[in-house]
Amino acid sequence: MLQALFHAWERRLANATTDRVVRPFDWGLDWIPTGNGSRRAPAPSDVERPADVLAGWVSHVMRDTDAFFAPPPTADYTLTASRDSDVLTFPSALTTPHESNNTVYARFFPAKAVPSVPDTSMRSAAANDSPRAAVLVLPQWNADANGHVGLCRLLAWNGMAALRLSLPYHDERMPPELHRADYIVSANVARTVQVCRQAVLDARRAIAWLALRGYDRIGILGTSLGSCLALLTTAHEPLVRAQALNHISPYFADVVWRGISTRHVRDGMNGHIELDLLRALWRPISPRVYLDRVRDRRTLLVYARYDLSFPVDLSEDLVAAFREQQIPHEVAVLRCGHYSTGKTPFKYVDGWVLTRFLKRALLAERRN
Repeated sequence: MLQALFHAWERRLANATTDRVVRPFDWGLDWIPTGNGSRRAPAPSDVERPADVLAGWVSHVMRDTDAFFAPPPTADYTLTASRDSDVLTFPSALTTPHESNNTVYARFFPAKAVPSVPDTSMRSAAANDSPRAAVLVLPQWNADANGHVGLCRLLAWNGMAALRLSLPYHDERMPPELHRADYIVSANVARTVQVCRQAVLDARRAIAWLALRGYDRIGILGTSLGSCLALLTTAHEPLVRAQALNHISPYFADVVWRGISTRHVRDGMNGHIELDLLRALWRPISPRVYLDRVRDRRTLLVYARYDLSFPVDLSEDLVAAFREQQIPHEVAVLRCGHYSTGKTPFKYVDGWVLTRFLKRALLAERRN
């Protein structure tokens, strides 16, 4: 009965959004580089199938994902004070055809005084290290500019600075022709890989800024799409000590193929590509590929029991993979669905679970 009630609620919440657009399928060959170093690829020859061109590029990427997800260093950071939160801007490491998307925006929430904790050793560690604990927050797909701001404030109240990153093609980064962040998850295969890669490059530059400010206990928190991007970032960024992954799946393609939030993306793909091929071409942005690289980090896996956007069996598959590979992790299961996670009272439970984990991981341990 509970499942039926939550599934009906999830569908109502999903259908409340009426501005989704079914965009045409595209292999996105103009989003992959050529062998001579230029940013765009020419059209394939008559004897080369687009799927084969992309498969060759993906094979090349997977041979060295450290290089693929490595942003060149930059010192071009600007922090501007504002009434609600300071705003950090810096150039994205990946240049896209849309100028507005090439500047990264992040809202910074400095840590408040650390609340007292009962254990003396924990209190000492928190008091000594609280100015140097920070969390990079990656919101969900199509989050507006205020998405996760309440969570950032909660983190700050618990002694951890929070830096809330606007994902590519979101908020001020959205070009005029869009009213949703369609270019980061779409029926354009290569563009989806590259824009998700851009998000990871942006996240790593944001983490570099935190490190420049003296933060040496850095965590990352991602929700939904942000959860996937957070794990990709952790897998390639040695400065991340802990990751809180909120709504999870082992494969990027399967969520798009099966989730109710991405039905319009699937509609654009129908008749052009099958799931097995899509899963193979989206390997560079699939968490399952990188699990062995997060073995030395602290990980929280959160999923919702009645989720129709990140189907529950996918979430359970990722948890099982962590368990089978004996990768240290914690698990929390929310008694709600994907959209209802953002509703009262579930949003408070979710916020408490995420904050408690990060507080333990970043504040409650002595420095090694």
